[in-house]
Amino acid sequence: MKRVTVFGLGGTISMTADKAGGVVPALSAEQLVAAVPGLAETNIEVDVVDFRRIPGASLSFEDIRELTAAIEQRLSTGADGVVVTQGTDTIEEVAYLLDLTHTRPEPIVVTGAMRNPTLAGADGPANILAAIQTAAADTARDLGSLVVFADEIHSSVRVRKTHSTSGHTFQSANGGPLGYVVEGEPRIVNRPAARVTLPAATGREAEVAVVPVVLGDTGVTLRAVANHVDGLVVAAFGAGHVPVALVEILGGLAARIPVVLASRGGAGSTLARTYAFPGSETDLLGRGLIPAGFLDPVKARILVRHLLISGHDQTSIKAVFERAGS
Repeated sequence: MKRVTVFGLGGTISMTADKAGGVVPALSAEQLVAAVPGLAETNIEVDVVDFRRIPGASLSFEDIRELTAAIEQRLSTGADGVVVTQGTDTIEEVAYLLDLTHTRPEPIVVTGAMRNPTLAGADGPANILAAIQTAAADTARDLGSLVVFADEIHSSVRVRKTHSTSGHTFQSANGGPLGYVVEGEPRIVNRPAARVTLPAATGREAEVAVVPVVLGDTGVTLRAVANHVDGLVVAAFGAGHVPVALVEILGGLAARIPVVLASRGGAGSTLARTYAFPGSETDLLGRGLIPAGFLDPVKARILVRHLLISGHDQTSIKAVFERAGS
């Protein structure tokens, strides 16, 4: 018999109506698991930890640090895998943060729901069942942290929330899902070539901002945050382009803090040597910006912060991004 531990963090999947008519996190992790049809027939032993009951938007780095330690404790005492249920707003960030330091073979599977339990067609029970089946599967070992949603299995490095209300909101534009849950059996059809993992970060805190570039951008936002951050991710146009008005500002910032050049496009990699106009990727990389490659701006921020609080300098940050973004 396989054993899986489910950590409940709250989110839509755990919400019920309050007196004002809206929904708030209220259901315990035990209540969520107890409401899953067909779970008893899987022959998987499930342990439940009611870890948090908060919206996904309110989760903090401290919450995930404590969650990481709790997951390690459960895995080191015999669990075959872990499931985390949480709000979908931050699933792509939490899953990637968990993945960065997860070097064990056991799967960590993150899931949630887009339709709360008070609605017809609530998707939480099906997502929990598929997540538990994936966490217990030998085929999911050595894949790190995964996101399982709507019977699809996604790498935490690739997955993004792409729709505000759809049950199929989680998509992996760069490479597609790793697999699918078919008749209760996780089937992996697409394995990443490699994973980048890092030691746990225990140093000082670091503030890293994500600044999107927009039409007619004059640098007002960049200047506003410049003196308040330890690192910066620029969500640039296309393959890594910005208006010429931002070139000198970004070059100055890159001389004193890590500035990562990512694409706001949603899929594809930043380029390195195709365009050569002022504000192009070639120009910006020559001024010291660090290319994010295939990492989207949100995940690039998670990685920069982790590296900064681990004591990495700009040279070593660039080296890690060369591997993580490829």
